[in-house]
Amino acid sequence: MDVSSAAAASSQTVITECDATNSIRPETTQEMVNLAVVWACQHGLIVGAGVPEKPLATIHAPMTVLPTPFPCDSFEKAQAAMEAFNGLFDRVSRDDKYLQTTLRPAAEHDDFTAKLLEIHQNTQDVRDQRRAAQADLVLALNRSDYMLDEPSGTLMQVEMNTISSSFGCLCTLVSQMHRFMLHSQGAQQQVLDGLPENNVTENFVLAMAATVQEHNRVSGSTDSIVVFVVQPNEKNSFDQQWLQTMLLHLHNIKTVRRTLAQLGTEAEISSSGQLSLGGLPVSLVYFRAGYAPTDYPSAAEWNIREQLERCDAALCPSVAYQLAGSKKVQQDLARPGVLERFVDDPNKIKALRDCFAGLWGLDDLDEPETAAVLQEALQEPDRFVLKPQREGGGNNLYGEELRLKLQTKKGLSAFILMQRIRPPINRTVMVREGQVVEADTLSELGIFGYLVRRGDKVLHNKGAGHMMRTKAATSDEGGVAAGFAVLDSVIINSDSR
Repeated sequence: MDVSSAAAASSQTVITECDATNSIRPETTQEMVNLAVVWACQHGLIVGAGVPEKPLATIHAPMTVLPTPFPCDSFEKAQAAMEAFNGLFDRVSRDDKYLQTTLRPAAEHDDFTAKLLEIHQNTQDVRDQRRAAQADLVLALNRSDYMLDEPSGTLMQVEMNTISSSFGCLCTLVSQMHRFMLHSQGAQQQVLDGLPENNVTENFVLAMAATVQEHNRVSGSTDSIVVFVVQPNEKNSFDQQWLQTMLLHLHNIKTVRRTLAQLGTEAEISSSGQLSLGGLPVSLVYFRAGYAPTDYPSAAEWNIREQLERCDAALCPSVAYQLAGSKKVQQDLARPGVLERFVDDPNKIKALRDCFAGLWGLDDLDEPETAAVLQEALQEPDRFVLKPQREGGGNNLYGEELRLKLQTKKGLSAFILMQRIRPPINRTVMVREGQVVEADTLSELGIFGYLVRRGDKVLHNKGAGHMMRTKAATSDEGGVAAGFAVLDSVIINSDSR
């Protein structure tokens, strides 16, 4: 057994003390959970407790006690593809005609997509002017999510996230916590070597600082700030605030947190496009809100979102980037010949296409291929997932709900149909709000990446680290913030391919 295989085996045996039935002794489990929770609270691996009368109360993040084994070749495949995915979605975001044409059918039955497309169309003149002057400044903080498909033995992409790619900072800490847990139980160095380095916080902060510095280089500003656009009563603020803390600590960059509603009353945009808040110039607007209809309860929120598209600060993401990350675009990119519109390198095209699961559009139900897959989904709904143009978890349709929706044949262009990926099942100890659960679980790997671009010149394009989300095998959805999953990390197993 090599080093990484020994590491993976260790996470299942050396500390869990499994008996012949692979169950963990209760007294051992509780000791390990206590140790993990104490470490989490000591090191900022926390979320808001969600107690209205105590808005600053915290609790440990939902998490596994030990890392989950993951095949070496699949992990490396996902890492290797990240720069290509960064570049692909950057190019898609710059193709205004493609975005409008591809998303128009979905917008006919989805008011949220329609409103984003309207803003995109209304601000076409601003994008044209900036592109002509090579003045557009772009920061992308992305995450590409994957699952192992056990029947086929391949790694398949679940989705690409271009807005509010969350939990990077907390997952950095989960990796450190799992290293501590293994070390505390006497794991040897060869075991610890199976835990990949994970520095999402450091890399995202580097990318944000590079964007601010590029903005200041052109604007001449020396005191610009970064605005974090957040949801009211955000429980996951600590994941976000790690970025704020490290921006100040490492780069002396100050940040402020504002909701869209607050920006609507406080933000000022000059005739030249300079965005300022409280008299200070803004170099970067980082959205950790704005991805769901509930983030726009009135016209005021939509209005400031459009006005921000006209300012000279970098937006992470712009409306174009947000649209590029929509489910419909991701499905369309999987069609034969579409990748070639955006990527010239045959090796990159192959690397991207090798990650795609089965994806089908539902714009024309009479088209032969669409009609055939629709019939398959009606007969065997458990083989598919029906996805709307939404982010944040809890939105997909499965099983009987999927079948009933397809039977209506109404408004289906607002959805895409995706092959249901069947990942292997692991036995995992999880803890959420102090409650311990040992269960059969499924896991989803996320690879973070960043891209910084000024005009046509890409300044940075790199992978940034990883995350793992683990959920009960009986759960369809996988969002941590939505309450379906817990944070996890990877321990490499090169025997599993």
